[in-house]
Amino acid sequence: MLDAAIRALSQMATPPFRSVLLKAVGLAIALLVVIGIALQRVLVWMLDNGGAWLETNVGPHAHGPVNVIEWILAIVAGLGLIAGAVFLMPAVTSLVAGFFVDQIAEQVERVHYPQDPPGVALPLGLAIMEGVRTAFLALLVYLCAVPFLLAAGLGLVIFFIATAYLLGRVYFDLVAMRFVTVDEARRLRRVHQTSLFVAGLFIAAFVSIPIVSLATPLFGTAFMVHVYKRLTATQPQLAFVRR
Repeated sequence: MLDAAIRALSQMATPPFRSVLLKAVGLAIALLVVIGIALQRVLVWMLDNGGAWLETNVGPHAHGPVNVIEWILAIVAGLGLIAGAVFLMPAVTSLVAGFFVDQIAEQVERVHYPQDPPGVALPLGLAIMEGVRTAFLALLVYLCAVPFLLAAGLGLVIFFIATAYLLGRVYFDLVAMRFVTVDEARRLRRVHQTSLFVAGLFIAAFVSIPIVSLATPLFGTAFMVHVYKRLTATQPQLAFVRR
């Protein structure tokens, strides 16, 4: 696993990867901005309507205290949006990975596995659908983990473990489906679930680093190509595309 991670990191500095990196980072930032604007509009609407309701029911003398409360809530909401961007990063990068998995995987295969039959590009719709499905699953899992964040240590551990499980799952599926059928990819994931969870820990650690996390689609995909090759090294029949 460590060797696979080192190989993935070393290739990220190459010109072909830098080209994909700019597009992946741009898309991830755009998605975060859109989500942030949507959440900000919802919060503003809630504050405006909540303040108006209080003034109507309590009376005009409540105007001053209501304004103070709205300012406090606005500041808290702003900080919440920043924290939310951190927690949304695994889901956003999973979605972004669907757009660039083939460009990244092809570069890794060409450089490190030129003697192996190359994978077949996933239909864009299937790749994006996998990314969207995992993004929604991530949001569901994270919402379940939110109550535990009140106990800071436990919440962060649960969040990290959930992230490792989800990212190991999505990146393996995206890479494996370049070589085998969807059903076979999922069967392989179940067979190697322990190894893939360990692999997910590497990706979860990467996505936990601020700013650097925007490059997770590149690292996660490149890393998982190496992991897939090692896990299937004793299964020659999987060297051939069967889709």
